[in-house]
Amino acid sequence: MRVAIFEAEQWEHRACLRLEPDHQVHCSAQTLNVRNAADYADAEVLSPFVYSTLSAEVLAQFPMLQLIATRSTGFDHIDLEYCALHGITVCNVPDYGDATVAEHVFALLLGLARHIVDATERTRQGVFSHSDLRGFELSGKVLAVIGTGRIGLRVIQIARGFGMRIIASDRQPDAAAAQRLGFRYASLDETLAAADIVTLHVPATPETAHLMSDREFALMKPGAVLINTARGTVVSVPALLRALDSGRLRAAGLDVLPDEHAIREEAEIFRELGPEGYDMAALIADHILLRFPNVLVTPHIAYNTDEAVHRIVEHTVQNIEAYARHDARNVVRAPTQSRSASESPPAPENRCGTTIDGLRADRQ
Repeated sequence: MRVAIFEAEQWEHRACLRLEPDHQVHCSAQTLNVRNAADYADAEVLSPFVYSTLSAEVLAQFPMLQLIATRSTGFDHIDLEYCALHGITVCNVPDYGDATVAEHVFALLLGLARHIVDATERTRQGVFSHSDLRGFELSGKVLAVIGTGRIGLRVIQIARGFGMRIIASDRQPDAAAAQRLGFRYASLDETLAAADIVTLHVPATPETAHLMSDREFALMKPGAVLINTARGTVVSVPALLRALDSGRLRAAGLDVLPDEHAIREEAEIFRELGPEGYDMAALIADHILLRFPNVLVTPHIAYNTDEAVHRIVEHTVQNIEAYARHDARNVVRAPTQSRSASESPPAPENRCGTTIDGLRADRQ
């Protein structure tokens, strides 16, 4: 099979060469988009990362495409309906970074709690003043975990070590985990109202779009903290700006923004697409947010550790090899319209166990 891998670093290219000689492998450091898709039109397998947008317009340029093996847990960058209608199987990497992402939650939280960035900048300038650097302890604070999949539960484990009290909200409560880890479930409204710190671990779906907006921020305690390492669309940035500006929120730690891919490629976007290509109000709000002194933003790196990225590549290679053996796994969407037997393997069963519609599907 002809395999095209995008957003690949050199080491990933070398790792993916194990697919040869059974498959023809081409690796590119570029994102896959409407402007370069035609260059890879003969590909039968695509392996993107999260910054490649596989819309219907892009996918229509791949007449021989059978499999999309995304190197991520999330798959909201892929038009699943198009894939289902055109006989394209989509698989993901459902379990690679629960510890990695959960640890980043506390990197952001501790950075905010102890003013780590401001303090470091001061000392680099030779200033050792303590002014405006008084922080707060995590011990005894109420942590609200929204979404208790693998990552959410790992966050709870770590929080227990800090002596935090935990309350959680999930459309599919895990009673056994609650008993084992010593936390309780409540409605989303009750959870938000009780929290000193809220951390989000839900998928990007129509149901979770702007899950955190003006109404939800108004439910939170004055001076609460928000952490988001899930997906940018889960939080309304204008509502977040209002909550920060009013003092309703003390601080926010964000690894994701709604239009982070646009921020990364703004010059190219404005040159080739013009302002109509993106939600300009959202882009402006993102830029304002970046300037708030009580906000820490990292560039979608919660997943990015040596251990996690090597697991991602290993599982992706295994996904491609399994599909070629007619034994597809980690499938998030199997085609409803099968190709002929000569064109592709039969539609595989769903083995990933990922809850697509519920809050427990951790997606990074």
